[in-house]
Amino acid sequence: MASHLVVLRRAQLERVLQGAAGEKRFALYVLVGFRQDPAHRLAAAQAHATRQEWTVTDRTFDLTGPTDPATRPQLARLLAAARRREIHGILAASRIDISDSDLEYEAMLDQIRAVGAGLALAREETGL
Repeated sequence: MASHLVVLRRAQLERVLQGAAGEKRFALYVLVGFRQDPAHRLAAAQAHATRQEWTVTDRTFDLTGPTDPATRPQLARLLAAARRREIHGILAASRIDISDSDLEYEAMLDQIRAVGAGLALAREETGL
């Protein structure tokens, strides 16, 4: 994993949080494979939101498994919510909810930044 992506994600999230007045609104997002229960991963993300005192506006998941993030319907819905300024960011359990590919992960960080949001992780990029 490229360390510059950790720095990029953290800086982007910090900018969003500094610019947000009042409550910080996040949507929880995890990625699971078919027949996998998202509850454990969503609980990890919820626990992080609670520790940060962020408001959780939505909890969702995609069942696509490790596909290109651009093809996931729930992630696309959250990006649209960020574009409408309904949320400040997306909170995932870990980086693998976005992608374990550095290129795909960086591309998604760029998309999240382009809509004015940040990506928070319950576990650092190196955790599952």
